[in-house]
Amino acid sequence: MAGTSDLSNLPLVSVIVVNYRGADDTVECLRALREELDYPAERLEVICVDNASGDGSAERIRAAAPDVRLVESDRNLGFAGGCNLAARNASGQVLAFLNNDARPDRDWVRSAVAVLRAEPTVGAVASKVLDWEGRHIDFVDGGLTWFGMGYKRHAGEVDDHSHDAPRDVLFGTGSALFVRAELFAALDGFDERFFMFYEDVDLGWRLNLRGWRVRYEPRSLTFHRHHASMTDIASSREHYLLERNALAALYKNVSDETLAKALPAAMALAVRRATARGEIDPTQLEITRRSESEDDSPVPIDRSALAGMLAIDQFVEMLPSLKQSRDEEQQARVRTDADLVPLMRKAMEPAYPLPRYLAAHDALVEAFGLDEVFGRPRKVVVITGDAVTERMAGPAIRAWHMAEVLSVEHQVRLVSVNDLVSPPPAEFEVHAATRRELGAHVDWADIVVLQGHVLEMVPALKKVDSTKIVVCDVYDPMHLELLEQGRDTDDERRAKDLAGVTKVLNTQLQRGDFFLCASERQRHFWLGHLASLGRLTPGLYDNDPTVRSLLSVVPFGLPSVAPRRTSPAIKAVHPGISADDKVVLWAGGVYSWFDPLTLLHAVHRISQRHNDIRLFFLGMKHPNPDVPEMGMAGQTRALAQRLGLTDKFAFFNETWVPYQERQNYLLDADCGVTTHFEHVETTFAFRTRVLDYLWSGLPVVTTDGDSFADLVRSERIGVVVPAEDPDALAEALEKVLYDEEFAAECRRRIEPVRERFTWESVLAPLTEFCRDPRPAADRLKASSPLVRSPQINGTEAVRRDLALLREYLDAGGPLEVAKRAGGRLRRLAGERFRGR
Repeated sequence: MAGTSDLSNLPLVSVIVVNYRGADDTVECLRALREELDYPAERLEVICVDNASGDGSAERIRAAAPDVRLVESDRNLGFAGGCNLAARNASGQVLAFLNNDARPDRDWVRSAVAVLRAEPTVGAVASKVLDWEGRHIDFVDGGLTWFGMGYKRHAGEVDDHSHDAPRDVLFGTGSALFVRAELFAALDGFDERFFMFYEDVDLGWRLNLRGWRVRYEPRSLTFHRHHASMTDIASSREHYLLERNALAALYKNVSDETLAKALPAAMALAVRRATARGEIDPTQLEITRRSESEDDSPVPIDRSALAGMLAIDQFVEMLPSLKQSRDEEQQARVRTDADLVPLMRKAMEPAYPLPRYLAAHDALVEAFGLDEVFGRPRKVVVITGDAVTERMAGPAIRAWHMAEVLSVEHQVRLVSVNDLVSPPPAEFEVHAATRRELGAHVDWADIVVLQGHVLEMVPALKKVDSTKIVVCDVYDPMHLELLEQGRDTDDERRAKDLAGVTKVLNTQLQRGDFFLCASERQRHFWLGHLASLGRLTPGLYDNDPTVRSLLSVVPFGLPSVAPRRTSPAIKAVHPGISADDKVVLWAGGVYSWFDPLTLLHAVHRISQRHNDIRLFFLGMKHPNPDVPEMGMAGQTRALAQRLGLTDKFAFFNETWVPYQERQNYLLDADCGVTTHFEHVETTFAFRTRVLDYLWSGLPVVTTDGDSFADLVRSERIGVVVPAEDPDALAEALEKVLYDEEFAAECRRRIEPVRERFTWESVLAPLTEFCRDPRPAADRLKASSPLVRSPQINGTEAVRRDLALLREYLDAGGPLEVAKRAGGRLRRLAGERFRGR
């Protein structure tokens, strides 16, 4: 047995064993639990339920194991009911279910508890189960057919240790299973209507639907005399329970859409399974087979065939109560049927090798389109507030490529709440939606990916009890951006706007299940936000100390295909720019947080030495009419005019280049430039259009201070200059424009960097999340601490108060004591008031 030094970190585990006329096996099992486990006896509670055996079992168990808590039922409740009865009498934070004909390995409990402690999103741990001799597999993985029948994958195979890696499963076997006690209670335990068989499948199914994980842990090992407690049960009764309970589990747990196709097909298949199993002639009542004298004599039916038909009959009998359970499960679910298909392993497995049955299985699958149901793509809606047209700005570009990448695996809709939606051709749906229409798109989706102010437009999605999976793209720290953008407004409005935007972001941070940002700098910033809002809980941290399962870096990306010119754009096209000129490209809008003024001064200096320099601003008018022109645009035009640069050395495209044509402008440039001021917005910004410089292989000149400058410096793909230093900027531009060897080296180094920034690469965290979407760990219901602080007794309380008194006297004397005492009294009074 383990020592007591780690008791405070170990939960109390209640091991539950159900006995029905199997006292010999039960006594042996209970002895092993008390003598062979490496888990402190003080943290182990063993409960045995005698299911009204009526054969003296209870007395024998009480005599052989007096330290075990024996609960006697007044009737046979079955395995499900017996386990629930014990659970209601248990004190542990963890419930461990063990068959009475099983024996645990030394590390059975400790290994399972370690998983529950380390991974708070795991609601149940499925043990590895071998046969009694430890040679053959009983349970290492669970599968589920589309018609509701669970099965043990690899059962009977020799254990060659190829299944000794932990994995998520749909369910564990009830013969050796650990479940968080609070969660088990929230789910009302096993479904007692099942009596036995598939109650463990149903429990695991419901756990997964509610966002919890069931984790197979091979180090938590048991050995099982398979069905030793069922030797007196006829196979026909077993068939009956399996058929009935499979239909019940299917009815309770699949969505309305799936149920409409799967349930009638499953019931028809159950009939065919029955007639095939009983070798019943299915044509014996055909009208064409009448003889001259009608024969109405009884026809013998094999009990195994009768089992299937009676199972359907009793399933119908159970429907009124199952309907209520179904309503509860569908209301509580946060995961879709599509989410669980991978855990079903082989959903289309026929399961029974009977020729007539197999033929019916294939016919039903085709007739009801079940391949589509159990292989249907997940539904993802990506919502933006930006204009989705031929001319797109950063938010729309980002949303567009998210939809494009996700549509390879999922059914995707890109929805804009902007009035301007006239998209280029796409492989996914694109919709315009008013605020009122937005709810229908959210209801349609399994996963909602949103940005900006979108969450404010769907109040139902903001609610804490909303079960929709929400991904918040917070690549744009809008409140920092507003500090700069709002300089032109009055102080009162600026303060109100800032408070409003901060509230919008906080609402997202409190609600989201997964967050995307654009850089490691941003990630550190948003981690602070999340921590201040209480999202970085111990449970989340223990599950993932990196917290990347909640917040991941997804920068802007690049097309995987190199840019190809479709038409000339700048050189020898735009008036004043010849084919031999050196073009410096500003690829984006002119906003208040940028510094094009220093750039103009630098170009003015260079123009005194080089007559062929041309600065080209790619877009002065934002494609989204809701984004007004900022004061910096006017200042830029005015300074260019004053320095004599306009239409000679500085050129302005007063519209916005269509997204699908931007490569023509990029390929006409000799370098790309971005300059900005030194402030907080810069520190956490990620300049979106600047990545197009990498796409087209342009050496980059950038102001220091943001994450893109870090990239340029570390990868040596251009020059980084101090903020507001026109001389340094002029020197850098001359180097990339006129030092051909340096420019060629920059272009060479850009090649491998470009591969890292393809949209497919940068969106990998979102792609992975959408393959297995789950609520954030701290949003799971019934997820209170596994190990709680012990209640202190009166003596310890007095000692604690005396220590505090000395501390307060040392800190501030009697006045400090009086202040602290007053605060404590107010707190106690508040607790009493809240308790009324």
